[in-house]
Amino acid sequence: MRKAPEKFVELMVGTVLEPFARLPRAHKLALASTVLLMAAVIGVRNNGDQESLSLPSLNLDRTPVAIPEDAPAPVAEAPQAKALSLPNFEYQIHSGDTLSGIFDHLGVSQAAMYQVLDSDQEILALDTLKPGDTLRFWLGEDNELQKLELRFSLAHQVIFSRVDDSHFEFKKVDIPGTWQSDALGGEINGSFYLSAQKAGLSENDIARISSLFKDKLNFARDLRAGDSFQVVRRSQFVDGEATGDTELAAIRINNRGKELNAFLFSDGSYYDADGQSLARAFLRYPTARHYRVSSPFNPHRHHPVTGRYAPHNGTDFATPSGTPVLATADGVVTRVTNHPYAGKYIVIEHGGKYVSRYLHLSRALVHKGQLVSRGQKIALSGATGRVTGPHLHYELHIAGRPVNPMTAKIPMAASVERKDKPAFEAEVKQLSAQLDQAGQPAA
Repeated sequence: MRKAPEKFVELMVGTVLEPFARLPRAHKLALASTVLLMAAVIGVRNNGDQESLSLPSLNLDRTPVAIPEDAPAPVAEAPQAKALSLPNFEYQIHSGDTLSGIFDHLGVSQAAMYQVLDSDQEILALDTLKPGDTLRFWLGEDNELQKLELRFSLAHQVIFSRVDDSHFEFKKVDIPGTWQSDALGGEINGSFYLSAQKAGLSENDIARISSLFKDKLNFARDLRAGDSFQVVRRSQFVDGEATGDTELAAIRINNRGKELNAFLFSDGSYYDADGQSLARAFLRYPTARHYRVSSPFNPHRHHPVTGRYAPHNGTDFATPSGTPVLATADGVVTRVTNHPYAGKYIVIEHGGKYVSRYLHLSRALVHKGQLVSRGQKIALSGATGRVTGPHLHYELHIAGRPVNPMTAKIPMAASVERKDKPAFEAEVKQLSAQLDQAGQPAA
């Protein structure tokens, strides 16, 4: 009795497979690929809780976290995407994602991921990914990664393109857009942090204000109820849409009848209304002793490990492991983390357009969000990551672009230069008028 159903199944299978067997080989491969792709997409959509979707560690001291069950499955594009006109996959970052997990989720090899990370050590863009950012993947034969685009916002993208079997090169895309100003203000009611948040300022805005005035004002002790603040904030737009990038153009704090102010000038530094710098001058060297430069800043450097020509966006100092590393200017620590090739590193924002990076450290002595002063010991040098020996790699970025920290024009003076004073005074007059318009909402 059980043989009848089996005979029926055999007959049905033969009916389906016989026409398939007569197809040309190319047609068989195309049909089989289509069936497998459909099965994969359906499987991912219907089995989001399968073990195969758990995220392996990237060896960056991060705890592996499973992709959220409600995360959208990658959408496969048409075959012509392989011509690199359209991406094969587009994936939006979710909380808990890791890079290795995303590559696994999309079926892209871990080897390709580390090839991209190798190229990324010059800009460390992948380390800044956050929920809401988008990754776009272009694949070739055998699902081999050909191009990866990191879309941080409408104005900022980084593109990694394959140059040979084992290497990628990167390209930064920064769109200037247009900047619009708005004036925000409020009264102190409780802490400055909560009052500023209520007025619409972000955590980054508040940290920058605290850093700028830390030598002039104790925010926890000196401010009282009834004191006020006003801010002119510029926001970037591309084709009428906000990119999320902002900068503080002017700040005013009224503390018991005393007025403190800061104005961002075209040189990227903040000054008070008289043109005196709020931040102390930069240090040229990130160490107390001037160690030998073992590898200078060079946009076309011959890499000592890979043998390829690639940019060297910083200056390497031949420091023994354990050498104290100093912050080159006042600022806010925005990143303390590890990278497979850059090693343990620290990033500090110095207000305005200045950012410094310190790579291959053996130990960090500060934490994210901490305010630091010029000359403060922030780390110990080492040999972490991919290096040929102990050294300190130091970078300085102005307006998002790496510069030679040994020769770049950085704030070394304590005031606006005389030749720039008329332009500065005109800027202060305009910004002060905008600060006067900032409302002070009732407590």
